[in-house]
Amino acid sequence: MAHFRYKGRTSQGLEQQGVIEGINELAVTEQLIRRGIMPTQIQPSHAAGTTDWSLLFERQVRLEDLVMFSRQMYALTRAGIPILRAMAGLAESTPSQLLKTALAQIGDDLGNGKPLSSAMQAHPKVFNTLFIAIIHVGENTGQLEDAFKQLAEYLELELETRKRIKTAMRYPIFVVMALVMAMVVLNIFVIPTFASLFAKFGAELPWTTRFLLATSHLFVNYWHWMLGGTLGVIVLWRRWVSTPEGRYTWHSWQLRLMIVGPIITRTLLGRFARSFAMMLRAGVPLNTAITLVADAVDNAWMGKRIHDMRSAIESGDSLLRTAMHSQLFPPLVLQMIAVGEETGQIEHLMQEVAEYYEREVDYDLKSLTARIEPVLICIVAGMVLILALGIFTPMWDLMSVVKGK
Repeated sequence: MAHFRYKGRTSQGLEQQGVIEGINELAVTEQLIRRGIMPTQIQPSHAAGTTDWSLLFERQVRLEDLVMFSRQMYALTRAGIPILRAMAGLAESTPSQLLKTALAQIGDDLGNGKPLSSAMQAHPKVFNTLFIAIIHVGENTGQLEDAFKQLAEYLELELETRKRIKTAMRYPIFVVMALVMAMVVLNIFVIPTFASLFAKFGAELPWTTRFLLATSHLFVNYWHWMLGGTLGVIVLWRRWVSTPEGRYTWHSWQLRLMIVGPIITRTLLGRFARSFAMMLRAGVPLNTAITLVADAVDNAWMGKRIHDMRSAIESGDSLLRTAMHSQLFPPLVLQMIAVGEETGQIEHLMQEVAEYYEREVDYDLKSLTARIEPVLICIVAGMVLILALGIFTPMWDLMSVVKGK
């Protein structure tokens, strides 16, 4: 299909412009009228790829925008508003340019007869596979409004968890940044002043002083190499993590980190349980639900083991046996899965597991600062001790020599 650049006005008189895909100008005119836009100008566009340069800088839709979109779609579909009209209205009001463009194109696809889930599949940066699967089930069962409600509740809990993690990490990150700034200032401005003083006396210096002088010399004379090396390490690290092998290894290391590793593990298990419960409650088949949940946990190491669970289930094993062999889940989750298989209520028990882990994570995050504080205090105390021994010890020696003379 060709791309056409258009200008027009809505029923409220607001001016609209953009690029739309269509067979010819007549088809584009019909699409715009269905979206509530009266075209005033339509001409072929040679920019087939990017309609807005801001899209190049907006790599992914914020979770807050998806929560608001799901809530609004739930309210509109529950009120009986047609999907096409709802998409057109939300496309005009959403603050995200990436989401706005996606909704406009989805509206065009709906006007051409595509199902909603199929239209969303063309925008993987906006809607992930879990989102699309829930919408697909809602379409086929006639419960689209319930699908949007489930997605809104799930995304709101995910957003709340992320906010709690950011709040808990704010204090440690601030302290670490302050320590780094203090090290830079001391090595560049403070220690060189004492170095010139010590050099005048020519006395033998203790190892702590020699260590401080060496680090200061490194900062002052090779700061550009250090900056370039740091940037190079960051670039190489990001490239390595972006590879499948690097991402898998890094995600496995995350679960073994001191203090925060158990918190990450509980967060992922809670996400697994809630996603799995939502999938089963929506009517998604078990094998498909496991595949979607493996992507939803956002951890390559755990996702691979969840994918292995699907292969074992397809070979005839039960969910409980595959969960035990995966070595991912503690006895609590395994017991819930066993009871759920016996009673046929896995989704309800997985919901209970998710709520349990969310409470655990909430408690862990509240006490995270108290756990990290001793480590930070030890680091600060070590820095102060080295500075005190490295600067004041030779000064005391020099004062004693002066007094002796």
